[in-house]
Amino acid sequence: MTITVNELREIKHQMPTGSVKRIAKELNIDEQTVRNYFSAGKTSHGSITTDLHLHVQPGPDGGVVRLDDTTILDLAKRIIAEHRGHN
Repeated sequence: MTITVNELREIKHQMPTGSVKRIAKELNIDEQTVRNYFSAGKTSHGSITTDLHLHVQPGPDGGVVRLDDTTILDLAKRIIAEHRGHN
């Protein structure tokens, strides 16, 4: 799947509080891995994390990200939909 960095960040901003923790717990991964995923793999040191299988290319809207695995994204979208259903 291909998505822009800005689209990925917009999804992150739509997630209700506690979503990162929930995703990490459900997928049995570290919370920081989830945060890095929605930052297009940027770590605090500015390097790309390799464990996320993200491929980032410069371009408009923050660049383009190719996601080899959309599991985190799919779960985030499900959480957003659940949250909207309760509002």
